[in-house]
Amino acid sequence: MHLRAGQRLRRNSDFRAVREQGRRMDCGAFLLTWRTRSADEPATPARVGVVASRAAVGNAVHRNAAKRRLRELYRRHQHLVPPGFDLVLTARAALLRMEFAEAAQRFVHACGRLPAPTKND
Repeated sequence: MHLRAGQRLRRNSDFRAVREQGRRMDCGAFLLTWRTRSADEPATPARVGVVASRAAVGNAVHRNAAKRRLRELYRRHQHLVPPGFDLVLTARAALLRMEFAEAAQRFVHACGRLPAPTKND
C-alpha cells in the first residue's frame, strides 16, 4: 500500500517549514522532525517526508533502502501520528544496520512523545 499524495510532503517549502519551525527528536538511527500545521486546517491527515543524504547514508542503493524502510515504518504506524502534523524522517547510516523491529520500536516510542492535538474551537 502506497502513501497517497495527501499523506506526503511534496514541496521543498513544506520540508523547509518543518525543519525551520518544527521540533526534533533524535531516535538514533533516524531523526524525527515534526510541526503542527496552522489552525485553519487541523482535520487534515498527518503528512510525512523522508530524507536520506549521501553524506549520512551512502550511495544510491543505501539511500533508497533507507527511504523505503522509513516509509514502511510510517505506513505501519501512521495511526499513532495525530492529524494535522507534518513529519520529516531523516535517515542515518545506522538505520540499515538495525533490525526493522528495533527501528519500529523507536518510531513508536517517538510517536508516543508527540504532543496531543489541541482543539482551538
